Amino acid sequence: MHAFKTVRGQFITLTAIAILAGAAGASAAPAAKTDAKAAEASAITAPVARVNGVDITKAELERAKKIILSRNQMGHASMNEEMAKKVEEAALNQIIAKELLYQAGKKLEIKDLDKKVQEKVAENKARFKSQADYEKALKEMDLTDKEVETFTKEDMVIGNLIETKIVANTKITDEEAKKFYDDNKDKFRREESVRASHILVGADQNASPEDKKKAREKAEALLKQLKGGADFAELAKKESSCPSSAQGGDLGFFGKGQMVPEFEKASFALKPGEVSDVVETQFGYHIIKLAEKKDAETVPFQEAKARITQFLTQQKVQKGIGDYVEELKKKGKVEILAR
Repeated sequence: MHAFKTVRGQFITLTAIAILAGAAGASAAPAAKTDAKAAEASAITAPVARVNGVDITKAELERAKKIILSRNQMGHASMNEEMAKKVEEAALNQIIAKELLYQAGKKLEIKDLDKKVQEKVAENKARFKSQADYEKALKEMDLTDKEVETFTKEDMVIGNLIETKIVANTKITDEEAKKFYDDNKDKFRREESVRASHILVGADQNASPEDKKKAREKAEALLKQLKGGADFAELAKKESSCPSSAQGGDLGFFGKGQMVPEFEKASFALKPGEVSDVVETQFGYHIIKLAEKKDAETVPFQEAKARITQFLTQQKVQKGIGDYVEELKKKGKVEILAR
């Protein structure tokens, strides 16, 4: 279920999948350095919270903060004191939620879990261009291969829990979807659009006056062929310099604001079946044929229903996870220690 995957990513940001996916796409925020190695080693293993007797260490908190900063493309230097406090609070809340969900998830059986963990680890490694890039990412995130396996296992256990306890019990009725549609009709407004094909005789903006003259003359000659009965699509395939030539010049549907002004004005002025005169834009000289025009309208409910259902499902699952975490907190014992 797509909604589950989207929501799950918002709640479980400290797993191997999240770490490696982020590291594969961008460099992590650099770790702070200090000469006081011994003091740092002692401080980093100190617990900052305890969840049902399981310690969450300073190292885990720092790693979580680093992931948040990396994902938001922020660095420690760019944060003021208030921002730093918010990042730390968010990171700690995420670790606590993850630990609560993991502890609950371990009570559910997953067949061939270890095998699935290894397969997922291999899949994550494959996201990197090379083994060296993978090892570099691990170093930047202060991770070992063993920790990656641990986080991957946690992700699968938590994912199975969410799927079983929340997603499977999340339903959106037709009445709920229709109510959302009726309450938000402005969000389902579709503006006027047209479907057009074109033939482009390319002429760069920096082309010489002579080259532009030749390009326009060619476009005029092609227009004359069309007026003489030549097939538009065949001529586009043969003569147009636009990649759309492969489709006979077909550009599909587009609305206002999607094309350069000169092209847009000419296209929307045509009636279906009509062919324009030569139109000059920054790309060269165009001949446009309008295939179809759609008036502005509100998207019908049946057409929007699937997207509405997915959106509402995502919202319900997100709330369900949050509520479930709060329930686990009440039933368990979460201690916030000195940070």
